[in-house]
Amino acid sequence: MANTSEIRNGLCLNFNNDVYKVIEFLHVKPGKGPAFVRCKLKSLTNGKVVDNTWPSSHKIDVVRVERRKFQFLYGDDEGFNFMDNETFDQTMLDPKLLDNPKLMKEGMNVDVLFDSDKNIPLTVEMPQYIILEVTYTEPGVKGDTATNATKPATVETGAEIRVPLFINTGDKVKVDTGSGSYHERVKS
Repeated sequence: MANTSEIRNGLCLNFNNDVYKVIEFLHVKPGKGPAFVRCKLKSLTNGKVVDNTWPSSHKIDVVRVERRKFQFLYGDDEGFNFMDNETFDQTMLDPKLLDNPKLMKEGMNVDVLFDSDKNIPLTVEMPQYIILEVTYTEPGVKGDTATNATKPATVETGAEIRVPLFINTGDKVKVDTGSGSYHERVKS
């Protein structure tokens, strides 16, 4: 058992008979009244996001997690297949364990969080940014870059993202895997 002062982003905990991961939190100390912690939690079993508030010094049940490196092999109708980088064992994981599965690139290394006690996978953490090639997008109009207008673009994994008008087919872009959004163009 821990208390709310130990809450941080990425912490996994048991809450309402489910395992949740802290997405964001805020310690609040109002001028009047006791301090409290406001959290946004994501369920690792069904992906639901809930908000919760605990009084300061409230006891929470922390889940011990183990982080293992895996390599993404391929995805099919049944799920996503990964290989453990240490033991070379292959395992198939459910798509609901990933935040943006369409951004997964074959050969990409990811972290899989396992519940240390039960040895079951909880979630897959991708790198914060990945570099993908744009395979199709409409050509931009010359001189139309003064505004923050965007257009749809398909990247090499098949995912569709919004990019600025100056991005063309064949350009490489850096994509934020958390939000699935364009970050910047990468010079080749």
